Amino acid sequence: MTEARDPGEGAERLRESDRERLGGTRSVTDDQGPGGLREGAPPPPPPVLMEPDFSALATSAALACETPIALVNVIGAGDRRLTGRAGAGAAALDEQALSFFPCTIQGRELLEVPDARDDPRFRDDPAVTGEPGVRFYAGVPMIGRSGNVLGVFCVMDRRPRRLSDERHRILRSLAASATSLLKTYRYARQSDQIIHGLQEVQDLKDQFLRTVNHELRTPLTSIRGYLQLVREGGLDEATEHRFLQVIERNSEHILGLIDELLLMSSLNARTAVFTPERVDLVAVVRRAVGDAAAEAESRGHTLRLEAPPSMTAWADARRLQHALDHLLENAIKYTPDGGTIEVTVTADPARRIRIRDTGIGIPPGEVERVFEDFYRTRQAEDLTGGTGMGLPLVDKIIQLHGGSVRIDSEPGKGTSVRVTLPVPPSDPPPD
Repeated sequence: MTEARDPGEGAERLRESDRERLGGTRSVTDDQGPGGLREGAPPPPPPVLMEPDFSALATSAALACETPIALVNVIGAGDRRLTGRAGAGAAALDEQALSFFPCTIQGRELLEVPDARDDPRFRDDPAVTGEPGVRFYAGVPMIGRSGNVLGVFCVMDRRPRRLSDERHRILRSLAASATSLLKTYRYARQSDQIIHGLQEVQDLKDQFLRTVNHELRTPLTSIRGYLQLVREGGLDEATEHRFLQVIERNSEHILGLIDELLLMSSLNARTAVFTPERVDLVAVVRRAVGDAAAEAESRGHTLRLEAPPSMTAWADARRLQHALDHLLENAIKYTPDGGTIEVTVTADPARRIRIRDTGIGIPPGEVERVFEDFYRTRQAEDLTGGTGMGLPLVDKIIQLHGGSVRIDSEPGKGTSVRVTLPVPPSDPPPD
C-alpha cells in the first residue's frame, strides 16, 4: 500500500475505512423428471456512480488565493489521485511524487511553505527542481468524521510568498466543502452497494423458492399419481411392487431435501451439532468412496483411491463424510460416462483430500460463486437437476472443521477439489 505520510503512523491511519477506493465504476432421477431451470435474466449490473470532480473548487481556490495552481488530492485504498486541478502547470504534476502531501497529512493542519527551495524537506522534489517549478505551497488536510485523512486540498505558486489570514480561512473553507462532497459521495456509494446487496438477497430468495418448489412438487406429483393407480387396483403384483418402489424413492428424496435444508439452516445459524474427535481420515474417505462406487460403476466411470493405510485427523466423521459424499456425487454427476475420478489423501503435514474428475468443468468467473447458497451454473442447470446446496454445504462443513476448500477447474477438462484439514492436536502428556 502506498505510504501517505511519514512516519508509519500516517500510513496506518490511511488503512481505515474512510479511505476505501473512491474511483470509477462498481463495477435426479427419471421418476422425478428434469431439474428446475433458473428463471429470468441475471440481475442487472449496479449503476455507475461517478466520482465527484473537484476542479470547480480547485479553480475557486486558485482565484481566491491568486495562485496559478490548485489541486485536490484524494487518498484511495492503494494510491493517491489528483481528482481536481486548476491551472496550466497542474497537468505536469505527478500526484505520487509530490512530497508536500505526506507532510500535510502528517501535520493534520494547514501547511504553508513560503519558499520550497529553502526548505530541506522539499528542495529536491521533482515539482520544485523541474516543471512546473513550485516555490510556494499551502495545503489543508481533508479530515473525515472518524478523524482519518481523506485527501489534501492545496494551492501552489511559482514564486515565494505567503497567504493572508483571510485567504487561509478561504482555503480551509473550500477544503471543508471538498471533504463534505467526498463524504457525500462515499455515503451514496455505500447506499448503492446496500441496495444492490438487498437485490441480490431478493434474487437468492426467489431462486430458493423456485428450486424448492420444483424439487418438492415433482416427487410429490409422482407419489400422488402412483398412489392413485395403486388405490384404483387392478395391477398385477410385480407392477404394484414397482410403483411402490417409485413412491419410496421419491419419499426418500423429499426427506433428504428437507434434511439438507435443515442442515443448511443450522450451519448458517452456527447451531449445527459438531463433535470432532481423533478419527482415521483414510477410513472416512474409504467409506465415502465405497458408497459412491455403485453409482460410478453404473456410469462406466473409473473410480480410484490413493491413500496410505491410515492417517489420523481431528474431525466429526459423520459431517466430514457428508461433505465427501456431496463432492463425489458431483464428480460422478458432472463427468460424462466413461470418465475418471481420482481420490487422493495426503499429509504434509496438513491433511488433504483431493477429488479430481474429467468432467464438464466450471466456466471461468463462476468458480467463486459455486459456494453461494443455492447457486448453480448455467451448464449444471442444463445438464441435470439439483438444489445448489451441495458445494455450499461442503464449504460450511469444512469451515466448521477449521479447514478450507479450493476448486481448480477448466471447462471441458475437469475439476479438482482440494479439501484441507488442520493438523490434529497433539495427544496430552500422560499424568
